[in-house]
Amino acid sequence: MARYDFASDNTAPATPEAINALVAANTGATSGYGSDPITRQGADAVRALLDADATVRFVASGTAANAISLATLCQPFEAVLCHEHSHVATDETGAPGFFGHGLGMIGLRGASGRIDPASLTAPLAAPDQPHWQAPAALSVTNATEYGTVYSVEALKALIEPVKAKGYRVHLDGARLANAAAAGFDLKAIKGLGVDILVVGGTKAGMTPSEAVVIFDPALARRLDARLKQSGQLPSKGRFYAAPFIGMLADGAFLRHAAQANAMAQRLVGLMPFPLAHPVEANAVFVTMDEPTLKRLHKAGWFVYRFIDGSVRFMCSWATTPEAVDELGEALAQIA
Repeated sequence: MARYDFASDNTAPATPEAINALVAANTGATSGYGSDPITRQGADAVRALLDADATVRFVASGTAANAISLATLCQPFEAVLCHEHSHVATDETGAPGFFGHGLGMIGLRGASGRIDPASLTAPLAAPDQPHWQAPAALSVTNATEYGTVYSVEALKALIEPVKAKGYRVHLDGARLANAAAAGFDLKAIKGLGVDILVVGGTKAGMTPSEAVVIFDPALARRLDARLKQSGQLPSKGRFYAAPFIGMLADGAFLRHAAQANAMAQRLVGLMPFPLAHPVEANAVFVTMDEPTLKRLHKAGWFVYRFIDGSVRFMCSWATTPEAVDELGEALAQIA
């Protein structure tokens, strides 16, 4: 049987805090479609996490959260500036374009998943003409697909020239907890000019749930109708919100993320293969040839080769020192 311990942070079970909150929510009858007290409590918990007065809705997946967010920010004839290897550009089967009725993607370069500010110069300076999809929004990811973390200052360097053009900003926070555990200040987001933020719950250890946070009240108009049309306005909405209550009540959201980050650092200490990217959150990327990867799979450990050709090892809230050490022994044997 293949072991998927390090294949993704999605392969881990849900945390006790998330499950206990779900059980607590499973009592009595409430109103539906997110109008219940539990959903309001979950939204309040997210607002407190960010220290921001914002509209909060809960959806089932990061793909839905990102796609609906970008569709809210762009017209169908416009495009999104994003890293060329970002999840919205490479891993969502065109969902932003589908939900956005044709909106496009403009891929930008940058080392280890972070957009190089210089790559914004050309698309921001390009003339607005009818033969291409001009940019209308920027999408950034923290932590990035390669496990690196933007600082507040680095995000400012990207967001300020975009906002100066009058464009909108989306922040994909599928692993926002890991970025925060690495030192990123969540309360700084509201002052960066981000219009819509996705706070990742699933990868943080919840059952499937993501929080869509809209800072601009004008963008929240008829949001529930957009969610309904997209199949993302669940009748029993309390079960999407409840895990956030459990995870944010006593700091488990950041505590579990710190554990995942720490396990990634432990794995670095045992890794016999060269690192392909800096290890700043809960991901370890290494250079490994195909025969060696096949030997690892044959030894019972399944991990993926990523977009850039490196091999990715993901640590989750449930990753233990014992599991890391066991993997380290396996890696030493195949190296």
